[in-house]
Amino acid sequence: MAITLKEVAERAGVSRSAVSRTFTDGASVSSKMRRKVEKAASELGYSPNALASSLTTGRTKLIGLVSNNFHNPIFLEVFDLFTRGLQDRGLRPLLVNLTNETDAAASVRMLRQYSVDGAVVASSTLPPNFAKAFRDAGVPVVHSFGRFSSSPQVHVIGIDNVECGRMAARTLLARGYKTIAFLGGPESATSTQDRFAGFMQQLSGVPDITVTHSFADAYSFDAGRAEMLRLLQAPPAEAYFCGDDVLSIGALSAIKDSGLSVPDDIGIIGLNDMEMARWQNIDLTTIHQPIQQIVQSSIESMVTLLDDPDRQPESRIFACSVVERGTLRPLP
Repeated sequence: MAITLKEVAERAGVSRSAVSRTFTDGASVSSKMRRKVEKAASELGYSPNALASSLTTGRTKLIGLVSNNFHNPIFLEVFDLFTRGLQDRGLRPLLVNLTNETDAAASVRMLRQYSVDGAVVASSTLPPNFAKAFRDAGVPVVHSFGRFSSSPQVHVIGIDNVECGRMAARTLLARGYKTIAFLGGPESATSTQDRFAGFMQQLSGVPDITVTHSFADAYSFDAGRAEMLRLLQAPPAEAYFCGDDVLSIGALSAIKDSGLSVPDDIGIIGLNDMEMARWQNIDLTTIHQPIQQIVQSSIESMVTLLDDPDRQPESRIFACSVVERGTLRPLP
């Protein structure tokens, strides 16, 4: 049976309230008392009850980790970093799957039922007002991988997707491609819109260049493969910026099954630099998104918000870089 607070108090020769204060963050207790209680707890194998502690402190230490794209393998890395990082800070992640969810108010109600102390919206496709709904409900929120704004309504940590689109276009132009295409994720996703906008801005006015574009149904392997198979029914472009690595890998599969080769027949550049992109049989040229730094910064922002919920929202943007591998022709 579980060791009780009373048993620890009896072993340590102190009151139950002294044991409770020892295991309550911020409570006043002398170092001598703390040593006695911790020694007794260790001898008995006692662990404080998190639920009971939340009744005393009014804080559950639960952080809702909200996402809507569980089909993209990149989020396995994102969730791993978030869950370990939150736990290292003494917080408890509550993973929430919002696939196909469009009602922000319903999501807020669900998380409030769990009495979360805060929420991290980890999504590059949900609109800014989705995260804002949490703030409006009094829930401290950070939007990781969210859309950059110079005057954000919530804390946003991520990358400049418009600049990433420009970066992809410059990379393809430098290799002499003349027919260039954008193959994006869902057209409604803010990340797709921004990557496409930057891509087209960079190519605007460039002479002797033909540019086309299309959108996949989702950021997934199957969606990327299906869209590329459709595109290959007509003469393809010389090179494609696939707005995500998992789309790129789906496109590579379609190209191979159509009897064409990469980069000899078609060039591909992705975005994210997910672990799979580095595999030898994929070897994807891509734009590196510093996911570890984004997650770490998001956790730091959440910890700060828990202490100061009224802190002015800010956008924090991390730089990206092109990773040269084997799916584009070499520079001339």
